[in-house]
Amino acid sequence: MTVIQNQAIVDKPVDAVYAFLADCNNHEQLMPTSIYNWSSTRDEASFTIQNMAKLSLKIDCRVENREVVFVPAEKAPFDVTLKWEVSSQDQHTLARLTVEADLNMMMKMLAAKPLQKLVDEQVDRLKRLMHS
Repeated sequence: MTVIQNQAIVDKPVDAVYAFLADCNNHEQLMPTSIYNWSSTRDEASFTIQNMAKLSLKIDCRVENREVVFVPAEKAPFDVTLKWEVSSQDQHTLARLTVEADLNMMMKMLAAKPLQKLVDEQVDRLKRLMHS
């Protein structure tokens, strides 16, 4: 299992960050420009990753003010789980995005760097969005 993660301190209370992350409609704002054909509801999102694949994700689990877990809504090229965890840090929130992907060696060589870039960009965008 390949595990990719990043985290940031967000200048908002944990309930505000959780509420944002718990709605798939908000996640389009976290996506890089290589994502297109975005479509979402509160519980599900589908999109295309440029030069890669079309993905559909759904929320598998919500634990209020703690975590939001996404899994594929339909057959994906590999098993993947995305988990946002939030925890209170004084008046701020620690937000951590973890991607766990079941990648064979060849897929790992191709996908690990783009997945890390995706995680880094989403965490950075969340931090910037929540500061405005």
